[in-house]
Amino acid sequence: MAKIKPFKGIRPPKDFVEQVASRPYDVLNSEEARQEADGNEKSLYHIIKPEIDFVSGTDEHSPEVYQKAVENFNMFQEKGWLVQDNKEHYYIYAQTMNGHTQYGLVVGACVEDYMSGAIKKHELTRRDKEEDRMKHVRINNANIEPVFFAYPDNTELAAIIKQETSVSPEYDFVAPDGFGHHFWVIDNDKTIARITELFAQIPNLYIADGHHRTAAAALVGNEKARQNPNHRGDEEYNYFLAVCFPASQLQIIDYNRVVKDLNGLTPHEFLEKLKENFIVEEKGVQIYKPKKLHNFSLYIDGKWYSLTAKEGTYDDNDPIGILDVTISSDLILRDILGIKDLRSDKRIDFVGGIRGLEELQHRVDSGEMKMALALYPVSMKQLMDIADTGNIMPPKTTWFEPKLRSGLIIHKLE
Repeated sequence: MAKIKPFKGIRPPKDFVEQVASRPYDVLNSEEARQEADGNEKSLYHIIKPEIDFVSGTDEHSPEVYQKAVENFNMFQEKGWLVQDNKEHYYIYAQTMNGHTQYGLVVGACVEDYMSGAIKKHELTRRDKEEDRMKHVRINNANIEPVFFAYPDNTELAAIIKQETSVSPEYDFVAPDGFGHHFWVIDNDKTIARITELFAQIPNLYIADGHHRTAAAALVGNEKARQNPNHRGDEEYNYFLAVCFPASQLQIIDYNRVVKDLNGLTPHEFLEKLKENFIVEEKGVQIYKPKKLHNFSLYIDGKWYSLTAKEGTYDDNDPIGILDVTISSDLILRDILGIKDLRSDKRIDFVGGIRGLEELQHRVDSGEMKMALALYPVSMKQLMDIADTGNIMPPKTTWFEPKLRSGLIIHKLE
């Protein structure tokens, strides 16, 4: 069962929220963060990407950079740019993209639930990326950025969220990327207690986005428990910052591939090899978007093609084998192009669907890449089925938008 708790959030006063709020640390590089924070001393980038306060080229993993994060976090609180609430709350964080709004509950998620597997994952994590975020959590003694969870839909929770969001939000703004962000504070003690009770009836939470941040937060909390001889289990470090959305509201968008060469084949030879396992249809120069599962779009040599996997090339009873990312990775990238490790092979790159299929066409037409492959997006049901069976999705399978804005709420571990 999912154990959660309310907490005393640290957050910006309403007048400062748009200056403080930022994109997550891992969706942009140091120079992009430096540019976005230019002229804005209140930007959260000074805490989550503190290398921007050093000369360009400074190692973002140096001790001085981590220490600067702490100095800036303390300074933000001293100047009143971040202020801690005086009582424990749950919060609601809603996001609007293309007319669709999704409503998440901001909670303290339980470290033990992650360690026991009650918080389910669908991706592998890399130890170096975990360690980077662990250092950041340790030194700040806080979860500066939230993680993004899903939970099975619950009628009573939906009713509570609807009631709580019927009043004006605490924060309500449109970020530079055009996405809307809305935030409410849940203040009623009975409502807070009921939310805790309802989550205790939910068997599992699912990591949607932020596997490395989740692992880092949970591992630091677990460290603190082991290091405390008087550990009780109710300390604040036993929980970490998460935004939990009902699964039906979430949208996974496509995560596409571009490849630098055809492994010695001509475009004609490549297309002929594809015909062994796919029905190949030329679509011409107009962009073609995949229509359903097991249908792919290919851009090569100035033309778009529809590829439909033939019956028998995938296993409907295998939660991993049925995925389009598995079909394309095995039958196209591995068997024809010789790309065996998606995590390390330099011949392949990945493009989030938020950038549009125009980006795929541009990267091929520019000569940088030889071909592009667009996939139909994974469903939340597929993601949850895979997590429930203890399986792991292949790399670069899911892309969630909109991303959670960082800086709306922070959770201290003490």
